[in-house]
Amino acid sequence: VQQQASGGGLVQAGGSLRLSCAASRRTSSNNGMGWFRQAPGKEREFVAALDWRGGRTLYAESVKGRFTISREYASSTVYLQMNSLKPEDTAIYYCATARSSVGSTSVREYQYWGHGTQVTVSS
Repeated sequence: VQQQASGGGLVQAGGSLRLSCAASRRTSSNNGMGWFRQAPGKEREFVAALDWRGGRTLYAESVKGRFTISREYASSTVYLQMNSLKPEDTAIYYCATARSSVGSTSVREYQYWGHGTQVTVSS
């Protein structure tokens, strides 16, 4: 496993969670990173991404203003701060390493995936 997401759990609507992804330095050096999620019976969908350098971030419309992606270079850790959570945010969340130095909204642009972490938001 190249990386492992953690920090998921059960939270009430309106609450917050912070997901972490400890990526391998070998596989994440100079690469963009992204977060995706998959709800039961649905396809995996893009949530957020960031470039290796430069600070550019991307967000799905459904999470803009509520979620924030960030990166700690020293530890090769990527975070997803999730605020104002809604029941529709319930899913398994995955972090992934991009094929290049930029983040992307496309699943195809990511090469390494790890085990996800379950996020459940109750109404």
